[in-house]
Amino acid sequence: MNEDNTIKKERAAKAVEILEEKYPDALCSLTYSKPHELMIAARLSAQCTDARVNIVTKELFDKYHTIEDFANADITDIERIIKPCGLYKTKAKSIVEMCRQIVDSFGGELPKTLDELTTLSGIGRKTANLIMGDVYSKPAIVTDTHCIRICKRLGLTTSDNPLKTENELREILDPQKSNGFCHRLVLFGREICKARGQKCEICELSGICPSKSKL
Repeated sequence: MNEDNTIKKERAAKAVEILEEKYPDALCSLTYSKPHELMIAARLSAQCTDARVNIVTKELFDKYHTIEDFANADITDIERIIKPCGLYKTKAKSIVEMCRQIVDSFGGELPKTLDELTTLSGIGRKTANLIMGDVYSKPAIVTDTHCIRICKRLGLTTSDNPLKTENELREILDPQKSNGFCHRLVLFGREICKARGQKCEICELSGICPSKSKL
């Protein structure tokens, strides 16, 4: 490990420690009770707030209970329910298709590997990592906009590309801390380190942030 990565690893560990103290109970903000519900909620969250998704999925999950229910659903009915989330035709199509794929190719069980999850319709690495971390308790790095922005400001990463950010973080984060760290970055990004109007003067990470004087 070169010196730069050694420094980044130390800074990452300190950021993890600070955010664990600030948000001790950080969990995914999407509401779900079954593994496939997290997958569907995450698909709906594209270009939509988690708060709105949670409102929509209450009706959706009350009506459709299982993967088989979604696989056999009338797409127009799914469209009707999820319309407030935007892009509802594309999302409805992929929700039904992903559940049919699970029934046809995985015996009706949610896949358990990142590579298998990303074969499903509408499921990219961000959602697949979320499932790996929250459902299967495996090391995972969810590179959403908050993660990408904050980690770059902290000097932990160098790219705006989600995959490059994921790979850079994988080299410096404790695998057992990575999933929780990403959830806490969402909360921190909403409260303090915003895209605009960031609050450096009250930021708990200001002492380790190389960007604080530049924002």
